[in-house]
Amino acid sequence: MKIYKVENILKTHGEKTLFSDINFSIATEDKVGLIGINGTGKSSLLKCMAGLDSFDKEDIIHPNDYTISYLSQDIDLDEEMSVIDAVFQSESKIMKLLKKYELAIVDLENDPENEAKQKKLLLLQEEMEYAKAWDLSSSVKIILSKLGIKEYDRKIKELSGGEKKRVALAKVLIEMPDLLLLDEPTNHLDFETIEWLEKYLKSYPNSILVITHDRYFLDNISTRIFELNKGRLFEYSGNYSSFLLKKTERETNEISQYNKNMKMYKQELEWIRRGAKARTTKQQARIDKFEKLEEKLENRVQEEILNIELGGSRLGKQVFEIEKISKKYYDKVILDDFSIIVQKDARIGIIGINGVGKTTLLNILSGNEKIDSGTIKVGQTVKIAYYSQFNDDMDMNLRMINYIRQGAESIKTSEGNKISATQLLERFLFPLHSHGTILSKLSGGERRRLYLLRLLMQEPNVLILDEPTNDLDTETLTILEDYLKSFSGAVITVSHDRYFLDKTVNELLVFKGQGKIEKFIGNYTEYIEAGNTIKEEKVKEISKEVIVKKKTSKIKFTYNERKEWENIDSEIEKLENKISELENLMVEYSTDFEMISKFTKEREVVKIQLENKLERWEYLASIAEQQ
Repeated sequence: MKIYKVENILKTHGEKTLFSDINFSIATEDKVGLIGINGTGKSSLLKCMAGLDSFDKEDIIHPNDYTISYLSQDIDLDEEMSVIDAVFQSESKIMKLLKKYELAIVDLENDPENEAKQKKLLLLQEEMEYAKAWDLSSSVKIILSKLGIKEYDRKIKELSGGEKKRVALAKVLIEMPDLLLLDEPTNHLDFETIEWLEKYLKSYPNSILVITHDRYFLDNISTRIFELNKGRLFEYSGNYSSFLLKKTERETNEISQYNKNMKMYKQELEWIRRGAKARTTKQQARIDKFEKLEEKLENRVQEEILNIELGGSRLGKQVFEIEKISKKYYDKVILDDFSIIVQKDARIGIIGINGVGKTTLLNILSGNEKIDSGTIKVGQTVKIAYYSQFNDDMDMNLRMINYIRQGAESIKTSEGNKISATQLLERFLFPLHSHGTILSKLSGGERRRLYLLRLLMQEPNVLILDEPTNDLDTETLTILEDYLKSFSGAVITVSHDRYFLDKTVNELLVFKGQGKIEKFIGNYTEYIEAGNTIKEEKVKEISKEVIVKKKTSKIKFTYNERKEWENIDSEIEKLENKISELENLMVEYSTDFEMISKFTKEREVVKIQLENKLERWEYLASIAEQQ
C-alpha cells in the first residue's frame, strides 16, 4: 500500500492565510472528496500537491516512485498540439509506444493498401506484445471512446471548451497515477459521461482527491470527505451523505462546548473585574487560564449563513408564450417548430447532451439571439436576470465593492428592509476586510458568487440560469436551491447537476438533437426512473458520401484483436457467472453484515469489469462486420 502524507502545511495568498498546520494522509484506494466554501484554498491545495505551486511550509512524505496527475479547473493545453499528442503527453515508454501504435492505425485506415504502413503496424504490434501493453491499450480505447474523443488529428485550438476538458480528463485517466487530483471533473460533461466517470473512478485501483460541486457524484464515489473551513481541515469517513450527518454532530458538539466555555468565561471575567492580583502561583495560573479561554472564544470558527432572501419585481400571469419557433446554424437544426407556454411559477430544467442547443434557447429567451421563424410573446412585467456560463463582462481591475455598487447602492429584502452593498457582500460570505479586493485576485468560485449577487440585485422576476452549479461550492448551492424554492417568479435552468435539478425543477425540456425537444413533467430522477434516456436520437438517413468513406477506410483486425474476439464471449460468460455466484453468497450470508458488505463491493467491481468487456465486444463486433 502506498501512502501520501502531509504534516503541518501552510499556504498564504497575499496577506490571507488559506490554511495552516494541516495534517492528513491518503492511502491506496482512498476516494477523497474535498469540499469547502469558495476561496478557502481547495484548488490551491491541489495545485501545491501537483507541484504547480508551493506551500509556504510543508512536510510531505511518500514513496520515491509515487506518481501524481492533476486535472485543473482551468484547462491549459498547447493550442497547436494535436488531440493525440495532448492525450499521450507522457514520458513513460509504454505510453509513447501506445501513441505510436494508435497513430499507425489511423495512418493505415487512411491508406489501407499501403504495404509499408501495414509492415510498420505489424512491427508495432510485436512491440506491444513484448511490452504487454494490450490491457492498457484496451483501457485507453474505452476511456477515449467514453469521453467521445475520436478525431485524434484535430488541433486543440479547433476544440470547444467542453472538448478540451474531455481531452485533459482523458490524459490524466490514461496516465493511471498513484494519486489522481481532479478539480471539478464533471464541468462541461453530459449526464451519460458523468455516470460513466462515476463507475470508472469507483473501480480505480489507486487514490483520488476530487473537488466537485456535483453532490450525487461525490456521494457515489467518495469513501472519505475532507472539509476546508477557515484554515482548518476536518476529516470524515464515508460519502457526502455521511458527511452531512457527521458535520451536524460536530457543529452541535462545538456549540455545546462554546456555551460551556462562555459560562466559564463569564464567571472568570467577574473574578478578574473584582481586582484579582497574581500574588500566588495559583492565582497567576487562573489568570493565564482565563486569557487562553478568551483567545479560544475569539477565534472560534462560527458557521456563517449565506442569506439571499432578496426582493423581486411583481410578475404578471404571462411570462413567455412561444409558438412554433425554429432555429438553424448552417445545416444544424437547433429548434424545429417548438412551442411552450411558460407560467409565472414555472420551474423548468433543460437537459440533453452537449452541443444540441440548450444554451441557444436561453439566449433566445433572454433576447441575445434571434429566431429564424415563429413567434415569442414576452409578458409586460417580465424582468429577466440571465446567469450565463461565463461572466466575461467582469472588469478584473475593479474592486469588489465597486463592482457591486455598479448594480445598486442598496436593495430591499423580501421582508421590505433596506440593506447596503456592504451588508449584501457580508451576507454573501465576503467579510468586510475583503471588500476592497480587486476581482482578479478572487478565486473562480468567488467571482461566480459575486456575479450571482450582482444579478439578484436587479430584483428580477424571471431567472434564466445556464449551468449555475459550475464553480459554486456545495454550501452556496444548498442555499441557492432553497432560495429558488421560495422565489416568487419563473425559473428556467440548463444544468448537468442531477442533485440540483431534483431539488429545483418540476418540469423538463429534453433536447434530443435535430431540433426535437421532449417535454416531461417531473425532475431528473423521475425522468430516468420512467425508463427514459438523455441520448441524442440519431438521424437514420446516411448520405452516400459517408457510405463511400466507410468503404474506403475499412478497418481490419490486428492479430491481438482477432485473438481477443475469439475469446471474448467466454470471458463475458465467466464474469456473468461470477456475478451470479456472488449474489448467491449474499443470500447465503444474509444475516452477516460484514460478509454482505464484502460481497456487494466485489459484485460492483465485477459488474464494472463486465460493462467494460461488453463495450469492448461492441467495438470488436463493429470491426468483425467489415471482415
